[in-house]
Parts: sequence; C-alpha cells; structure tokens
Amino acid sequence: MAKLIAIDDSLADLKLIESALSPYHQVVLYQGGENAEQRIEAEKPDAVLLDVVMPGRNGYEILRSLRRNEATKHIPVLIISSKGEPTDIEWGKRQGANGYLTKPYTPEALRKAVQELL
Repeated sequence: MAKLIAIDDSLADLKLIESALSPYHQVVLYQGGENAEQRIEAEKPDAVLLDVVMPGRNGYEILRSLRRNEATKHIPVLIISSKGEPTDIEWGKRQGANGYLTKPYTPEALRKAVQELL
C-alpha cells in the first residue's frame, strides 16, 4: 500500500481522489498549495497528486520547487489538471511531472495513472 499526497484547492476533487484510491493506498489530502513542499518532505510519500490551477502558488511552481530539493526531487508527481491541451501536458512534463491526467477523469483512469506512476 503506497502513501499518496493529493493537493488540490477543490474539496470535491480531493474527495473524489480519496474515494477512488483509499481502498488501495493511504491517501493524505491537502486543500491548497500552502506549505506543500514542507508537508511533502515531512510525510515522505511514495507519490504526489498535484493540481495546477490553485490560488496563491500554482502546481507548476510547487513541482519546480520539489525538483530542486534533494529530499523530494525523486518523488513521482502526477499532475491532475483541467488544463488538457497538448501544450499544457508538455509543459507539465517539462516542469518535472512523471504523469499527467486531465479533468474530468474516471476513478479507473486515476487508479491506472497512479499504478503507472508507482
């Protein structure tokens, strides 16, 4: 059972992630990107599920920060975003994402993306 951290500003999206993945993994939810890097470093998850569009710092900024930190740079990150254009997906991968899932998605698609990540 892997430990996953999901970061999104939408409580509804977080609950969807939790319901789809909690039977298979330990899922820690954080609403918003505030102190995300410190939380991730402290929790030491097996993977991070990260929204892009959030108030304050966006997911790309958090991802770049994770990749610069020795303690977190090897943690796989799945971007989960409503930004689904090919250029958005390419940009996410250039920022260091290991996978990219566009909203809306099915629980099955989320489980498959997480399985591929791990």
